[in-house]
Amino acid sequence: MNAAIDTAVIVVFSLFIMLVGFSFSRTGRNLKSFFAAGEAVPWFIGGLSLFMSFFSAGTFVAWGSIAYQYGWVAITIQWTMCIGALVTGLYLAPRWKATGNLTAAEFIRERLGEKVQKAYIYIFMLVSLLIKGSVLYSVARLVSASLGLPLMPSTVVLGLFMIAYTAVGGLWAVMVTDILQFVVLTAAVLIIIPLAFDAAGGVQHFLHFSPEGFFSVVNGEYTWGFIIAFALYHVFYIGGNWTFVQRYTSVDTPKSASKVAYLFAGLYILSPVLWMLPPMLYKSINPGLLGLETENAYLMICKHVLPAGLMGLILTGMYFSTSASANTALNVVSAVFTNDIYKGSINPGASDKTLMRVARVSSWFFGLGMIAIALIVPYIGGIVEFTLSIGAITGGPLLAPPIWALFSRRLTGKATLYITVVSLLVNLVFKVILPLTGSIKLGRADEMLLGVGLPFVMLALYEWYARSKGDVSDEYIQLQRRRAQRKVAVQTVSAEEAIEIQKQNQFGLKVIAFSLAFIALLLYALCFFSQKSAPLVAGIATTILLAAFIPLRAARKVKITPQPEPAESIY
Repeated sequence: MNAAIDTAVIVVFSLFIMLVGFSFSRTGRNLKSFFAAGEAVPWFIGGLSLFMSFFSAGTFVAWGSIAYQYGWVAITIQWTMCIGALVTGLYLAPRWKATGNLTAAEFIRERLGEKVQKAYIYIFMLVSLLIKGSVLYSVARLVSASLGLPLMPSTVVLGLFMIAYTAVGGLWAVMVTDILQFVVLTAAVLIIIPLAFDAAGGVQHFLHFSPEGFFSVVNGEYTWGFIIAFALYHVFYIGGNWTFVQRYTSVDTPKSASKVAYLFAGLYILSPVLWMLPPMLYKSINPGLLGLETENAYLMICKHVLPAGLMGLILTGMYFSTSASANTALNVVSAVFTNDIYKGSINPGASDKTLMRVARVSSWFFGLGMIAIALIVPYIGGIVEFTLSIGAITGGPLLAPPIWALFSRRLTGKATLYITVVSLLVNLVFKVILPLTGSIKLGRADEMLLGVGLPFVMLALYEWYARSKGDVSDEYIQLQRRRAQRKVAVQTVSAEEAIEIQKQNQFGLKVIAFSLAFIALLLYALCFFSQKSAPLVAGIATTILLAAFIPLRAARKVKITPQPEPAESIY
């Protein structure tokens, strides 16, 4: 009976989300509307979308596994993301918006040259597929384990569903999904926590019978060195990852871009505590999980405490949060390919209709690559090893140089390529080649410090060298000339385009309001199966229903009048 109700919830909610995505199929008129939502996204929606795009089922599988094994350090690790977001809000997000570029790749071409851009594009697309393939694996593992389905078919079907959603709806469809999953997962976690404490025998029992060091800020291989390096990594990752840069460039002003990052930081102060408590509590209920079994700790506590229907709800929330993360990556990879490869090199005179067709086809192509990566994750050590290794090897070399270029007048394209290639090769040698020889194997902290520290040191040394010679890069001089020309011929959108952007944003807000009301009604229906949890579920449903009035009011305040304004600059 429970399995049937859970499956019904998954099917109903999945169909609803797909319909939401299809409702945006006519809003993508050109690249700016499809990939940047007209550069007029409300900052609070951009912030929530960034937050949801950042985490996925991998959060519950990877960090949940660490929380089960080591305890509080899983929360400490995730607090480094808050630090990265604060630095981004202060210094990086407004800079990205002020560049006036649609994608990070476009900025790299203008600032560091076309050769650097092409090299970065191919590496970025490969790394994005690797990371999002691991994300897809995480949710496929959760769904297959909970519903008793084979892992490989589950991975393929779920991956195809993600691709279809992104290829149809564009950025607004992705962001609406982000908002819905924020609400669904928050509701589900708030339901799980009191039930999990009850199953664990209460707070005192949990504190008394937890392993020694379980509440230490650092624990096991996750030392202070690892935490410091991971915080630095997240400055680069949140401030420079092309997926997240899109959130800063799709709002209206640099100030709004900062607000996007600040909202993300605020949400990441409390959220890790709420997310990691359930697998930590499960340690006192069932302390016998070993190896890759620990990746299922979150799922097991959910199955242990949730009544009928709510298990389906949280699985759907985890799946679509993963979908939101993967969709965002697919949207950005497709944007880079369409805007910077196809339009930039293959067919510069392509019409909007042709570009939209290429955008949707490329979403399918890269999505199938993501599915292929997800299928091999179990054979290379599991999600924790895969995720942290990819981050350690590629994060610093790929993200640090473009961020440095936002501020530096001296960094050249040639130096950027040299620093990136050398850093990647050194990281690969220490991570992959030397361990095979049995001579050297870095610990988790040393691996992360090398990954983010080496490119940072090389950039600083080059900056010092160029400053001592009084050099200013030719690429920077050319960029300043182009910006001066833009100020002379300010490009503003047409009155018709401005009205269409406002209509698109008003429609998106209305869809969010309607979707929140639907989630509330679904929770009210599940009250009939929730037994003792019915009052808690009904209270959360009422809160969500009241919250639906917020985007509804915001939609009514959107004025459909042409008000084009040039982008604000801080240069």
